[in-house]
Amino acid sequence: MNVKDRVAIVTGSGQGIGEGIARVLAGAGAKVVVNDLLPERVDEVVADFKAHGYDATGLAANVALANEAENLVATAMDTYGRVDILVNNVGMARDGWLAKMSEEDWDTVLTVNLKSQFLMCRAVAKHMMDQNYGRIINISSRAWLGGPGQANYAASKGAVISLTRTLALEMARYGITANAIAPALVDTPLFRGLKEDVQERLIKTIPARRIGTPEDIGNAALFLASDESSYVTGQTLYVCGGRSLGAG
Repeated sequence: MNVKDRVAIVTGSGQGIGEGIARVLAGAGAKVVVNDLLPERVDEVVADFKAHGYDATGLAANVALANEAENLVATAMDTYGRVDILVNNVGMARDGWLAKMSEEDWDTVLTVNLKSQFLMCRAVAKHMMDQNYGRIINISSRAWLGGPGQANYAASKGAVISLTRTLALEMARYGITANAIAPALVDTPLFRGLKEDVQERLIKTIPARRIGTPEDIGNAALFLASDESSYVTGQTLYVCGGRSLGAG
């Protein structure tokens, strides 16, 4: 799948799913802009990518803030002269039952998971429209289908899918596609932080009977970022081992 010399921004790529996506894209020849809140994570990933011969730069930024989202895009433009691929991966969860959920937890999750994607899409839109080419990939979640204790998280990830479908309609005439990926359980530091019995119980809910890897999500992103996916837009690709089917 062709992404050679394409310029990709991957938000939240200092670890976990975002790093996995950035690594797959870089390995396929893309020039990658790494992003995280923590500068040390950005530096570590960029250094590792360069050690592997990949073309990468990075910027620590909170992309849920408009000026920092714009600065991230400006970094890509200043370094590489264009932005071809945007992967909106940054996200968080603050689970809790609705009756006990604070307004702060609602607002924070919606800001990080949804507003950041709006701001990044807005920041790259003009550049992609000017070059008549772009691939926008928004990371949603199987959880958008609903889950107890996840009112804020599910709502934010459902809104991501609605945002993606609208972007697809607005941007198609400019050669820009917009698609979403909906992962389920993925082997990340967050998952490994759960108690072992909880991990085992969750894995049993997956028909494939294994947890996903960041590379699984990266491979899906590679397809949607490639030239070969030019006729795919407005879609949600579940990368979940069958968990979205409710068969667990």
